[in-house]
Amino acid sequence: QVHLVESGGGLVQAGGSLRLSCAASGFTFTSYAMGWFRQAPGKEREFVAAINWVGGTIDYAGSVKGRFTISRDNAKNTVYLQMNSLKPEDTAVYYCAARDKFIRRTHTEYAYWGQGTQVTVSS
Repeated sequence: QVHLVESGGGLVQAGGSLRLSCAASGFTFTSYAMGWFRQAPGKEREFVAAINWVGGTIDYAGSVKGRFTISRDNAKNTVYLQMNSLKPEDTAVYYCAARDKFIRRTHTEYAYWGQGTQVTVSS
């Protein structure tokens, strides 16, 4: 059974940092691209970052580029999202997701999803 479990969310002041983790199990992690998406209340789920199955290709949304860093540890079946210089507009539920090998920005192209972790940035 596939499980993606996010952790690391919380409340932080603007300008602060958080590191999200997503632990994966139940599928061959090393064959899957991993993505982070977020959804704020009343808004559509949006792409944040993605990393391909070997970690050689990475993509970021323009709104987070230069502030967020995605990485993966295939030995631990875990993907991370380091978030620096956080802004109130980064407030959302953050989800990790998995799809076969190659990264995509469209959430409907991801097969597996976690339950999400809340990130709240106060001004």
